[in-house]
Amino acid sequence: MKPSNGKTYFFCGVGGSGMSALAKILISRGGVVHGSDRNYDAGRFPDLYDALVKNGVTMHPQDGTGITCKIDYLVVSSAVESSIPDVAAAQKLGVPIIKRAELLAEICNADKTITVGGTNGKSTVTAMIGHVLHECGQGPTIINGGGMLNFNRDNAVIGQSDCIVAETDESDGTITNFHADIAVLTNISEDHKSMDELLDIFRLYLSQAKTCVLNVDCPNVRFISKDYPDAVTYSMDDYPDDLRLLVPGAHNKSNAMAAMAVAMSLGLDDAQIKKALASFRGVVSRLEVVGHKNDIMVIDDFGHNPDKIAASLKTLKEEGRRLIVMYQPHGFKPTSDQKDALIKVFSTYLDVSDLFYMPDILYFGGTVDKDISSADIIDVLKNKGMNAIYTPNKDDIQTDILSNAKSGDIICIMGARDDSLRQMARDIFENLPAGQSFCTA
Repeated sequence: MKPSNGKTYFFCGVGGSGMSALAKILISRGGVVHGSDRNYDAGRFPDLYDALVKNGVTMHPQDGTGITCKIDYLVVSSAVESSIPDVAAAQKLGVPIIKRAELLAEICNADKTITVGGTNGKSTVTAMIGHVLHECGQGPTIINGGGMLNFNRDNAVIGQSDCIVAETDESDGTITNFHADIAVLTNISEDHKSMDELLDIFRLYLSQAKTCVLNVDCPNVRFISKDYPDAVTYSMDDYPDDLRLLVPGAHNKSNAMAAMAVAMSLGLDDAQIKKALASFRGVVSRLEVVGHKNDIMVIDDFGHNPDKIAASLKTLKEEGRRLIVMYQPHGFKPTSDQKDALIKVFSTYLDVSDLFYMPDILYFGGTVDKDISSADIIDVLKNKGMNAIYTPNKDDIQTDILSNAKSGDIICIMGARDDSLRQMARDIFENLPAGQSFCTA
C-alpha cells in the first residue's frame, strides 16, 4: 500500500502525538482524514481537537459509527484490539487496518528520509535536525512525536522539498519498516523490550539505511557499531567549544552532536549548523518550562523510563534548588520490569530535602498482570529516608504540591502517554499564589 492523493483514512486515537502528526501530513498530500479519540468523547483537551478540525480532520465518536465502506484504511497506533468499536467495525466491513508506523514508513520510504531511532532522545534529535535543516534552507517535512517549540509547538511541519525528518519507534518493532537515506541511532537501553530483542531490531534498522549516524558514547550502540564500519559516528569528546545551546543538560549536548553529524553528512556549512543549533528552543514537555511565579519554576517533562528520568533530574539538580517531583508510571509490565532501576534513579538524584509523589500506575485497559503498585516503589524510597509519598489520585497530589511549594522550588510533573499531566503542570502554575510571574507555555 502506497499513500496517494484521494485516499480516505480513519485514525483511531487521532489525538496521540504521532497520530496527529501523520494525519496532518496525509492531509497536506491530498488525503482525506477522519478520526476518533476517547479523550474527544470525554470532552478533554478541546483545543487539541479544535486544532485538528481546523487542519482538516473530521472527528467522530469512538463508537464505530465513523467507519463506513468509504474508508480506505483504518489507522491504529499499535495493537489491533477487536474490543475497540472502531476496530471491530472495520473488521466487520473488511476495511484494511494499518499501524501508524507502517503508514509512516510507506510515506518516508518514497522520499529522501532521515529517520531517528533509539531508546531516548528521539523527539529532541528529530526536532533539532528538522530545525537545523530548516534554518539552512533545506525545507524539510518534519514528522515528530512531540510538539516543536521552534515551530509553534506543532508536531508536523510541511516542507517544500522531498526531504523528510521522522521519529521512529522501536517499541513495537515497526522501526524495521524504514529504509532511510540516513538512519540515526541515539542510544539503546532496556525499555519496552529485552536487550537482545532491541539489538536485533536496531541492527536490522541500520542495515536497511544508506548511511548510519551512531552515538558511540552509548556502550550498546558502540557494541553494534563494528557491524557498520562506514557509519558516521559522534561523541561528546568532539563537542565544539564554540557551540552554545538554549536547552540545558549534557544529554542535549549529545542530541546536538547527533544533529550536527547529520547536517555535516549532508554537506551543510559548519557555521550555519552551529548558528541554527544555538537558536533551538526544545520540544514540548521535554523539560519544558511552563513558567515562573514567585521564584517558583514549574516544569512539564515527558520522562518515563529510568534513562530519561535520570537525564531530567540530573539537569534540574544543577539548578541547586529544592525539587518537588510527581512521576506517574504508565503500564504495569514496564513498571514491574523497571522497578529496581526506577528506585535507583530516584534515590540517586533526589535527596531528603526534596518532595516526591507517585499516583497510581496509568492503566489503559486490557488483560495485564497488576502485580505492582506505585506504593511498592514509594515504600522502598521511604525506607531510604526520602520524602516519598504515594497518593493514588493526581488531583490530591496537585492540592498537596500547591500547599507545600515555596519560593525557590522547582516543581516538575513527569510522565508520558497521559495528556492530563501536561494540563496538570499548567494548572499548578496558574494556581500558585499571585505574584511576579512569567509564563512561557
